Amino acid sequence: MADITKEQVLETLKTVRGPDLEHNIVELGMVSDVFISDGKVYFSITVPAERAKDLEPMRLAAERVIKDMPGVKGALVALTADKKAGAPVPLPAPAQAAPHSHSHPHPHAPQQPPRAAKIGVPGVKAIIAVASGKGGVGKSTTAVNLALGLLANGLRVGILDADIYGPSMPRLLKISGRPTQIDGRIINPMENYGLKVMSMGFLVEEETAMIWRGPMVQSALLQMLREVAWGELDVLVVDMPPGTGDVQLTMAQQVPLAGAVIVSTPQDLALIDARKGLNMFRKVEVPVLGIVENMSYFIAPDTGARYDIFGHGGARKEAERIGVPFLGEVPLTMGIRETSDAGTPLVAAEPNGVVANIYREIAANVWKQVAGAPQRAAPSIVFE
Repeated sequence: MADITKEQVLETLKTVRGPDLEHNIVELGMVSDVFISDGKVYFSITVPAERAKDLEPMRLAAERVIKDMPGVKGALVALTADKKAGAPVPLPAPAQAAPHSHSHPHPHAPQQPPRAAKIGVPGVKAIIAVASGKGGVGKSTTAVNLALGLLANGLRVGILDADIYGPSMPRLLKISGRPTQIDGRIINPMENYGLKVMSMGFLVEEETAMIWRGPMVQSALLQMLREVAWGELDVLVVDMPPGTGDVQLTMAQQVPLAGAVIVSTPQDLALIDARKGLNMFRKVEVPVLGIVENMSYFIAPDTGARYDIFGHGGARKEAERIGVPFLGEVPLTMGIRETSDAGTPLVAAEPNGVVANIYREIAANVWKQVAGAPQRAAPSIVFE
């Protein structure tokens, strides 16, 4: 059987009516770029943010007709509200005021409801983002060992690999295969070392080039957050991609983050990029839980001698300068590199080792802040 094509998907989606009940969602410009990989179809549907809940049946209808197509193994469909994506959606006109009604509201009339708080993830008490201003600073390795440190400290923990373009959790946690689904929709997370894990790397082949625009990234991320059977978790650690792009904005706009952990190396160049990440989270009113100085110093495996290859103490000074907690120094050791490459993170492989204890202390510092402060709804971000 020939592979399914984007044109076939769009033709099938023309059977799904839009909110106006006259035109289909393709004609209305509501369908994002369609991505097809290994028989699975991924796309998002753009809707007004305030109508997302009401239009959930439309999303389900689109998902159903695509899954029913011959040759389709599954579909990942989500609603998105990026203003730049798609054409305006015609909506029914608001009800007209009754004749002779007063211009002033009645004193007992219901007040306009406030803007809804960002929707959390069912069963998850706190969500922590692990971010960096640039790649190559060991952010994913830090995220994994932080998650394992939280787990070792007695918490129920999951980790979401939010790097759509370069997922690393399958390799770092030595997990292969495809996740199963409940009723063809809710995804069961993968699991290893006691962590529940979700990553785009479980859904597409490792060599697949993910050429997605912002709305598709947002769609996939929100589905991996909210349509996964996480169960009851104390904390979900989100491994962010490097930089300050679509994923970071989506997390700040759509998800009530408990805070962000910034990972940097000691040298000035990395710190410059780390400041960008810090400033972004501050602008969108996400608490910065602190900075981790990764690759803080190198310990020679033969002599045990210490070398400050990248300088030392830069992240601590930066944390003091801008008034955020300094969470700790993680050395660069052969053990961290070897266990990361082997998919056996250090906190799991050597739980009583020196570096594992450092990660556990960092985890304790992070959780102390999260547990002591109420979760906040993230602010609304307007895409101009």
